[in-house]
Amino acid sequence: MRGEATHSRVIYKGTHDNFVVFVDDVPDFRKWQNDRSVPLSQIVSSFKVFTTHNGGSQGLLEGASRAVLENEFGTSNEDDVVQQILEKGNLQEFDMPERHGRKNDSKGSLAAH
Repeated sequence: MRGEATHSRVIYKGTHDNFVVFVDDVPDFRKWQNDRSVPLSQIVSSFKVFTTHNGGSQGLLEGASRAVLENEFGTSNEDDVVQQILEKGNLQEFDMPERHGRKNDSKGSLAAH
């Protein structure tokens, strides 16, 4: 997720955590909301569910454990959970600006001695 691009995700606010699924194709996602014949594989980046552990929508993303999914959604099957998040969550689109300048100041001078 680097460089200038718009990225999309669906966020579901759970009981204790926020859950995130990344969406590749927003028009197909909007179509899927009314027509479930659109395959989910055309919509999502992967069938991986992420959580922010109460970090809000801007929190650090981690892969959701099977136990957390089971507690929140009643299943640890990520395919089923992805579908529930897409059905009940909210779409958010955000820009990832291009990076400029120095990439890692901790490296110091990279000139040979």
